[in-house]
Amino acid sequence: MHKGVSTRVPVRLAAQALIVSALVIAGATPAFAARPVHGGGGGGSAGSNTTGFDVSYPECGTTLPTPTAFGIVGVNGGLANDLNSCLGPSSSYPSYTESELYWAVSTAVGGTSQPNTSLYVNTADPGNIYNGKPIADWPTSAIGTDPYGICATTTVTTRGHSYVVGENSDACAWQYGYNKAGQDAQWLTSAAGAINAQQTTTTVPATPGSYPWWLDVETANTWQSDTAMNVADLQGMIAAFEAAGVTNVGAYSTSSQWDSITGGTTSSASGSLYAIPNWIPGATTLAAAQSNCSQPSFTGGSVAITQWTGSPDNDYAC
Repeated sequence: MHKGVSTRVPVRLAAQALIVSALVIAGATPAFAARPVHGGGGGGSAGSNTTGFDVSYPECGTTLPTPTAFGIVGVNGGLANDLNSCLGPSSSYPSYTESELYWAVSTAVGGTSQPNTSLYVNTADPGNIYNGKPIADWPTSAIGTDPYGICATTTVTTRGHSYVVGENSDACAWQYGYNKAGQDAQWLTSAAGAINAQQTTTTVPATPGSYPWWLDVETANTWQSDTAMNVADLQGMIAAFEAAGVTNVGAYSTSSQWDSITGGTTSSASGSLYAIPNWIPGATTLAAAQSNCSQPSFTGGSVAITQWTGSPDNDYAC
């Protein structure tokens, strides 16, 4: 969803153009996802009991607003395959008091339509080759429940070298998304366990199904021009969360970005992406965020949360 090198401005890309990340990549691991940057002024105030806030790695080590009506915490560190270093205790932030997950669970007071604590994850569909190098964690096989069938291997020659990689197929894309979401769920469990090992005042739920999860879907991330692959990738993420016991998965995006990446999912033909809840950014004031609750859903579902810029960003429960 937010922070980092991504942009809040929707970008309509040509249908056959590969949507690539703005990050500068070294090695074979690309920017699989990014998050919206913070904006300038806000419409709420720190410590509001009616306003929610979303935080992630840019807020690590900062003083977070208390109380908050609800908190939404980023699991990743700006990419789909890395960890937010202050989700739970880490070498950089060793105390549970520095954990953003603990902040949300221990300080959210409720009082809105949203649960006290939710999580969000970065998403992307890099394919098997990026910047002339194979993607290290692109799958070469799939689990038996992959609805798109077999993730087969192929040989790709790039920059004078040949590599055996998983195909750029719907099956491999689904498995990639499944793997990333499964890793996110494991990171949540590990973070909660580490927090609870340090304190007994506020128990932090360690099961993924204890939280709603949001998919951050933006054109600033790395996507394929093949929207069917991108849909399969996101469906794989939802499948992995459901396998981990999650019952509520939504999407953070705008209609322009969502349609550019997925080709549109406002009919039941799009499977598990159809009618999932929306979290919509773009406002700069509370009044504008409230107005955005009446926007049409880009999935054919409902608009559940709108965001307006601040430090950290503010969120309104529709």
